[in-house]
Amino acid sequence: MSQANFRKPSLLSRIVRRIIMVLYRWKGWKLDGHLPDLPKFVIAGAPHTSNWDFVFFIGATAEEGVQPNFMGKHTLFQGMMRNFMFDMGGIPIDRTKRSNVVEQVAAEFERRDRLALVIAAEGTRSSNGEWKSGFYNIARAANVPIVPAWVCNERRILGFGPAIVPTADYGETLLEIARFMRSKLPDYERYKVLEAQALGLIEEAKTA
Repeated sequence: MSQANFRKPSLLSRIVRRIIMVLYRWKGWKLDGHLPDLPKFVIAGAPHTSNWDFVFFIGATAEEGVQPNFMGKHTLFQGMMRNFMFDMGGIPIDRTKRSNVVEQVAAEFERRDRLALVIAAEGTRSSNGEWKSGFYNIARAANVPIVPAWVCNERRILGFGPAIVPTADYGETLLEIARFMRSKLPDYERYKVLEAQALGLIEEAKTA
């Protein structure tokens, strides 16, 4: 575990967290479902449509008594920003190292007693709804479950699904997640795209 976790959080991080909780409650967000009572897991969230997503994720996880972690460029963990980034749950990722991102994060899971890693599974806000496989590869390498998280900005609801153990078949794992997401927002177009992506991967695997 990082040294940053054994000291008192910085004043700046405490102020920022308080501001985030005020915004979260002021906006009237509600929770649907709960995070699992597990020490380690990957939270795969979608859709990622706004820079506010992280704010509401911190608020929702705080209500669950969980401090979320996130990946960031290692250069952000230097100088005056170092303690703040660690206190906010950041995990530095050095893309110049020989080990890739998946290996670095898997090693961090191994070092820690508790870790809830939040990943925007679509990658960018411009996604059409298809998910990148990074969240799955990290969960498999770290041998931890995936917790799907869905968001409805119109109703201001953020929900957590059941912990899903990723299998060796990415398509089948993605389909299980997609069907959960669609059970919450069946008419949401990006979740339809996600389900179609999963079915396409399964079909490709059959014909390979």
